[in-house]
This record gives sequence, structure tokens and C-alpha cells, in this order.
Amino acid sequence: MLYLVLACDVLFWAFLVGGLAARYAAGRRTLGGVLLLCVPLIDVVLLAATVLSIRDGAEPTVWHGLSAAYLGITIVYGHRTVRWADARFARRFGEDPPPPPPKLYGRAAVVDAWTSWLRFLLAYALSAALMFGLVVLVGGLGTGAPLLVWLNPLTKVLVYSLIWPVLTTVWPGKAPEADEPG
Repeated sequence: MLYLVLACDVLFWAFLVGGLAARYAAGRRTLGGVLLLCVPLIDVVLLAATVLSIRDGAEPTVWHGLSAAYLGITIVYGHRTVRWADARFARRFGEDPPPPPPKLYGRAAVVDAWTSWLRFLLAYALSAALMFGLVVLVGGLGTGAPLLVWLNPLTKVLVYSLIWPVLTTVWPGKAPEADEPG
């Protein structure tokens, strides 16, 4: 199962970079679109393989739990990652102008920090739901405890990452000083 999770991660990046390279560097928009459509299919393959493995009697392992954690994170962050990479490829190989720099101070910084944390909270909740779903599938915690091992590090990241939006709320930063003319 570990190798399948690693293979899915490698395939995610291979299809993403391949699709964007075909679209922008090679000018093959249709091929690029087809390759980019394969990106979410990787999650479907991993989910199906994990469920079938458990359902067919495989002993639940921490790697099955990792696949659930990976799926929760990629479902929440996958589309955003594709959009981010697409904008960079369009700027590098296309004719798109560079995006304006973000204004991350004041209220905008606070909103951005909390939005980022809430996005990870959603990924955490989805990962946990998938893990608990697998526990139910195997018949309970007696045999499914290894599936929940990844909740510990995910919970720590969730709690520790809460520091940033709290600090940003308390000290949001000030707008940069405008350059004096002349």
C-alpha cells in the first residue's frame, strides 16, 4: 500500500507537469487538457485500491491509513495546486503577465491566514472521515486501530498551524511605506 501511495503522488506531479508542459511549452492544448483530467483520477484509483484491499481481507496497516490521509489532503489541495501551477506555466511559457504581488498585511493578512488554516482543517476532517470509514469497513477499532495512526501527526500539524492565524490576528502587520517621490 505504501508503494501505491508513493506511486499516486509521483503520478499526480507527472500528470500535472506533463499536462501543463503539453499545454504551454508544446502548444498541444487538447493533450494537456487530457493529461490534466487524469490528475483527479489518481485519487479515485487510490481510493478504490484502498477500499478493495481492505474489503478483500488485507490486514489493515498504517499504510492504508496513510492513503486515507493522502486522499483527504489531495482532495482539498489538489485543485488549488493545479491552478497555482497553471498560472506559473502560463506566465513562463505563455503570454500571461505576472500576477500582482499579494497584499498580505492588515485585514487581508488575517483573512488569508485563517482561510489557509480552515482549508487544512477541512483536509484534516476529510482525512479523519476516510480513516474512520476504513475502520468501520474492517469491523471496528479492534482490527482497525493501525488505520488511525496518522491522526496523531495530522492533529499536531493542525494544532501547531493554528499559531500562525492567531499571531496574524494579534499582529496583522502594517502596509509598507509608500516610496517618497523624487
